[in-house]
Amino acid sequence: MNLGLVQVYCGEGKGKTTAAIGQGIRAIGQGLKVIMIQFLKSSSTGEIETLKKLEPDFKVFRFEKPRDFFWNLNEEEKKELRTEIINGINFAKKVLDTRECDILILDEILAAIENNIISEKEVLELLDRKPQEMEVVLTGRKLPEGIKEKADYISDVRAEKHPFNQGIEARKGIEY
Repeated sequence: MNLGLVQVYCGEGKGKTTAAIGQGIRAIGQGLKVIMIQFLKSSSTGEIETLKKLEPDFKVFRFEKPRDFFWNLNEEEKKELRTEIINGINFAKKVLDTRECDILILDEILAAIENNIISEKEVLELLDRKPQEMEVVLTGRKLPEGIKEKADYISDVRAEKHPFNQGIEARKGIEY
């Protein structure tokens, strides 16, 4: 694994977070430390429950309280959400500045940009703080041009066939 890259998993397909987590699992297998900050996700998932078993090598942080989907929020709730996301951004700055990990995953940070909760500029400023040897992984559907230019590695995950809530998710009652 080449440390120091900015990696992006984006696109309309499923599996972006899972791919980022896979990068983290590979890293801890090599004795590296991983921190993942999740944005716009507050419900419990099988991935999060599994990752708890990998602590302290793989830590997951969320700064948002559980709430409805972004598009269902009123203006006051959106303002509160922005404050929580800024808390997550500030924590990411601290992680970068103190070099607390080898890989920092910013899960769904691109969705925070897409929903106009934070700006592309804020994320670019965050990436400018990245230590040379630290890997940063970003996920989300839409990739802004400035971040695309900054990225070293981009995977566009597309949905060629996407039967929603089929397979194991449907059998287990898992919703996305």
